[in-house]
Amino acid sequence: MPQTSVVFSSILGPSCSGQGQPSMGERGGGASGSGDLIFQDGRLISGSLEALMEHLVPTVDYYPDRTYIFTFLLSSRVFIPPHDLLARVGQICLEQRQQLEAVSEKAKLKSFSAKIVQLLKEWTEAFPYDFQDEKAMVELKAITHRVTQCDEENGTVKKAIAQMTQSLLLSLAARSQLQELREKLRSPAMDKGPILKAKPPAAQKDILGVCCDPLVLAQQLTHIELERVSSIHPEDLMQIVSHMDSRDKHRCRGDLTKTYSLEAYDNWFNCLSMLVATEVCRVVKKKHRTRMLEFFIDVARECFNIGNFNSMMAIISGMNLSPVARLKKTWSKVKTAKFDVLEHHMDPSSNFCNYRTALQGATQRSQMANSSREKIVIPVFNLFVKDIYFLHKIHTNHLPNGHINFKKFWEISRQIHEFMTWTQVECPFEKDKKIQSYLLTAPIYSEEGEGCLSMAARPPPHNVHITLTAPPPHVHSLCSSWGHPQRQA
Repeated sequence: MPQTSVVFSSILGPSCSGQGQPSMGERGGGASGSGDLIFQDGRLISGSLEALMEHLVPTVDYYPDRTYIFTFLLSSRVFIPPHDLLARVGQICLEQRQQLEAVSEKAKLKSFSAKIVQLLKEWTEAFPYDFQDEKAMVELKAITHRVTQCDEENGTVKKAIAQMTQSLLLSLAARSQLQELREKLRSPAMDKGPILKAKPPAAQKDILGVCCDPLVLAQQLTHIELERVSSIHPEDLMQIVSHMDSRDKHRCRGDLTKTYSLEAYDNWFNCLSMLVATEVCRVVKKKHRTRMLEFFIDVARECFNIGNFNSMMAIISGMNLSPVARLKKTWSKVKTAKFDVLEHHMDPSSNFCNYRTALQGATQRSQMANSSREKIVIPVFNLFVKDIYFLHKIHTNHLPNGHINFKKFWEISRQIHEFMTWTQVECPFEKDKKIQSYLLTAPIYSEEGEGCLSMAARPPPHNVHITLTAPPPHVHSLCSSWGHPQRQA
C-alpha cells in the first residue's frame, strides 16, 4: 500500500446529532424574512449567512441547540473569519440589548446577558484557537463589557465571564507553549547516515530485543496514537475544507501555519511503515526475517482487535513496501493466513468497504462500552481526511438561490465530532517508556536504504551488478517532527 504523504499534502495544499431545531424557544427566519432559513423535517438544511448568524445568537426566550452552535462555529470559518463573526454577533447582541433597555425589562435583560455569556463560553471551550487572534480578543472583550453593564457588582454574569476568560487564557497559553516547543525541537526530516554495509552490526538491537509480545507492542502503539491524535482539534480538520475552497474568499486564519498537527500525525503513519520495513530488511538470516514478519503480522492483528486501525494499516503498508515484498523466499516461509485476513480488512476495493464495516463495528462497540479499553477507535487517518475532503468537493457550499448548503456542513460536522470523541478516550494501557523510546527513536532507513538491505538479503540475478555501498542511505528519527533526538544507524 502506498504511503500517505503525497495524497495528504495534495489535500492540504501549498456531539453532533445533526438536528438543527433549537432546544429553547423559536427564532425567526432571519433578517430578510422567514425564507432565509429553510427547514426540512425539523432539520435546518440551508440559509443565508446573515440568517445563520442570527440563528446563532440567543434571545430572551431562545437558545440555539448545542449541535447547531458547534456546526455553525466550525463551518462558518469557510465563509467569514472568526473575529468578523464575533463582531457581527456583538452587533446583534447590542441591537437586542437596546430593545430591552427601551422597555425597561431588567429581568429579561439579565437573562439575555446570561445566555450570551453561555454562548461565548461554549465558543471559547470548543474553539479556543479562534481567540488567539488579537482582533477576536478585542471583540470578545467588547461583547462581555456590554453584557456586564446590567449586572450588579460581583454579580453572576461577571463571575461567569471571569471564569470563562481565565479558562480561555490557560488554554491558549498551553497550546502556545506546545506549539513553541515543537517549533524549537523541529529538526530536518533526514540526516545522512553511515555507508550501509552488507551486514548491519551484530550488536544492533531490533524490536524483538525490546518487546517480543505482539499484544504489548500493539498497546504501546495505541498509546502513541492517542497521544498524537489528541493534539488535533476540530478547526484543524476544517482546514481541509478551507484550504481547498477556491470559491470563497475567506479562509481560516493561519491556515498555512496551523496544519502541523495534521502533518505530524500523518508523518507518524509513514514513519511507522518505514520502521516495519527497516526492521524486516536489516535482519540478516532468513529464519529470523520470517520470525520478524510473523511478529509484525501478529502486532497488526492485535491492533485490529484493539480498534487501532491506523497502526494496523501502517504496519501492513510497511510490509507491502517493495524492499519487503520482494523477499519472496522469506515470504514463502511465513504463515500468511493471518496476513491474508488483515489485507482483506484493508482491501481498497469498493472504497475500503471491508475496513468501513470493521470501523462501524468498532464504533458501535465504543458507544456501548463500559470501559476505556472497549471505547478505543483510531481510524485510518488518511482515509478519514480523504472522506472529509471528498465530502467537501462533491457538495457545493452554496445552493442556486445563494443559500449556504448547511446540510453539507451538518455531515462534515458530524464526522469531525465523532472523530474528536474518539480522540478524547483515555488510554487504558500502562505506558512502557523503554518500548516507546525504541519506537520513537529507532533509526529507520529511507526506501533507498531499505532497498540496499533487501538486495543484500536477496541478491539480484548474477548478470546484474549492484553496488551496495553507494550512495549512502539516509537515516532519520521515527518522529523527528515531534522533536525526538536523532540516532545514527
